[in-house]
Amino acid sequence: MTSGSHPEPDHGDGLALIDIAPLLGGSDVDGVARQIDAACRSLGFFRITGHGIAPHLLADLDRLARDFFALPDEDKEPVAMMHAGAAWRGWFPVRGELTSGVPDRKEGLYVGLEHPADHPRVRAGTPLHGANQFPPGGLGLAVLAWLDALRPVADGLMRAIAVGLGLPPTWFEEHLTADPTVLFRIFHYPALPDNEVADEWGVGEHTDYGLLTLLAQDDLGGLEVRTPAGAWIRVPAEPDVLVCNIGDMLDKLTEGRYRSTPHRVRNVSGQGRLSFPYFFDPSWDAEVAPLPLDGSPPADDADRRWDGASVHAWTGRYGDYLSAKVAKVFPELFARVT
Repeated sequence: MTSGSHPEPDHGDGLALIDIAPLLGGSDVDGVARQIDAACRSLGFFRITGHGIAPHLLADLDRLARDFFALPDEDKEPVAMMHAGAAWRGWFPVRGELTSGVPDRKEGLYVGLEHPADHPRVRAGTPLHGANQFPPGGLGLAVLAWLDALRPVADGLMRAIAVGLGLPPTWFEEHLTADPTVLFRIFHYPALPDNEVADEWGVGEHTDYGLLTLLAQDDLGGLEVRTPAGAWIRVPAEPDVLVCNIGDMLDKLTEGRYRSTPHRVRNVSGQGRLSFPYFFDPSWDAEVAPLPLDGSPPADDADRRWDGASVHAWTGRYGDYLSAKVAKVFPELFARVT
């Protein structure tokens, strides 16, 4: 990286690597839950194997996504987000998304669960609800197959998190995720000639908004995570390993026992990098309140957060929290549809 642009991060080989096959098979929920709980209390990021997802699903998704992003922008424009209205689905160009008001050096495709035209929230014009916009070809089918494969993994992880927190395994399913908000992104970080410019990032420092993020990525790397001590570490690039991190709502639920961890991306590989984050969040209308956990929670960390905002001071429906956050990363789009 460019000398003096920012401190060189440490390698992240020490991120916990957890085999969740026993969890998904039902043979050792408690053992896996203890490992996940320890990872959530220490860094908030961990890696998982044993997820059981067929390798060809990611290979197909990667190949078709590369074909799409290799197109000129004018060929991607027919599925641009502006055509989806309040659903906020589809493609955005490089620097079309903001983090803390700064354009990201990435382009992407925004996806969610398919909502038919007669869905009550679609009829009401609720943000982030509606039909997906997919380009011609097989990318849409590959995306939907990937979403179907990830859902059991997300449910299993939330059961383990519940057990680790001393709750019944089905607590989240019964109270927050019976009708989850599921969002998915394909991000392309192009090989721009000046990707090492100081303070310009593929995506700047941020935390995720919901409960849990499951990330698949290619073998190029670029993701960095901030430790509680303030150092940055690199997350290994392993296409067969999913990276999991917790979001703001799990931070709020646990009153900071689990922290949503800041992370960022810079692509200095000299090649186009792809990542595939899957966001598993509370139901749209869910009121997110602290869990009845033992012991005293840590102090609020708003003064150390990337945006200076307290997730613990916020109250209301999750859908309102999410809408306000997405509106900040696409301010022009938000203005157009409101």
